[in-house]
Amino acid sequence: MKRRLVVVVMGVFLIMAFVSGAYAAETIKLKFAAFFPATHKFCGLNQQFCDEMKKRTDGRVEITHYPGGTLANAPKMFSSVLEGVADFGLAAAALTRGRFPMAEAFDAPMGFPSAWVASHVAIDTYEKFKPKEWDKVHVINLLTVGPAIPLSLKKPVKTMEDLRGMKVRSVGRQADMVKALGATPVAMDPADMYEALRRAVLDGVVGPAEMLQGWKLADLIKYVTVPKGFGNAPLFYIVMNKEKWDKLPADIQKTFDTVSREFRERYAMGAQELDIEGIAALKKNGGQVIALDDAEAKRWEQAVAPVVAAYKKELVGLGFSQADADGYVAFIKERTGYWTQQEKDKNIPRAY
Repeated sequence: MKRRLVVVVMGVFLIMAFVSGAYAAETIKLKFAAFFPATHKFCGLNQQFCDEMKKRTDGRVEITHYPGGTLANAPKMFSSVLEGVADFGLAAAALTRGRFPMAEAFDAPMGFPSAWVASHVAIDTYEKFKPKEWDKVHVINLLTVGPAIPLSLKKPVKTMEDLRGMKVRSVGRQADMVKALGATPVAMDPADMYEALRRAVLDGVVGPAEMLQGWKLADLIKYVTVPKGFGNAPLFYIVMNKEKWDKLPADIQKTFDTVSREFRERYAMGAQELDIEGIAALKKNGGQVIALDDAEAKRWEQAVAPVVAAYKKELVGLGFSQADADGYVAFIKERTGYWTQQEKDKNIPRAY
């Protein structure tokens, strides 16, 4: 009797071991959606991330990358990840205003000097505050593009008055900034910008210099204005479906976390390089960079300052205390100062 029992128990363990081993050896296939065109540097980094995960897991993880909105477009990216249409998604938080209240701080004119600085600040804020807006997904990375600046189709913008009457593509809190400066904000999917500029439906775009190269806007844009103190840097997320994450084996989760942390610097540097390449593309096509003098730059800074105040007021309306709202913005500015010094110490180049 005892011998039969031992045989049965051993048989059960063998079956369990076989099933467990088969699952561990099973290829985990995942889908990574992005709205950037396939030629964009971020899509290149996305593919590198996919390749690195396959390498680090000895082929147990295969991630197929879907650029250019082929699996999910930008405004629907987050919901597509929640619903499992995509396992991963990369998009801008600003495209679904109100969904990511703490991330929207990066849309406000906080004074970010570069993409590299702002990307590191984004990670710092996530790790310190763990905003509830990310609770339904697993965060792979948070990053930003470079500071938004006016990119003008035909008209050089040297003063606030030059912006009056211009129809300018802007999203999220950028639209508030554009309005404060006297222009008319126009909401538009980034995939539609080029054609809208070509047909002169838009007079310009407020966005990072990377758009000149990444979205090929240097073919059309003639003038770029660099205002000091404008400094908003829209936050982008790379997130994973929470249910899919929870089902991954522990060792695969650990590998994801390791590779994700390593790629944070790659994305931050990639965003920095994009701005540099964007300005180079503009100049190659005969475009001009206009740097505001200190007095005019101060006017712009003062004009958009109420956008930060309004942002803090919105946080209070969502249940934050005034002290918490003030503290959050103060933390962002403190970390901006820290990473700005790090950027200088590391001799990391900027676009302008």
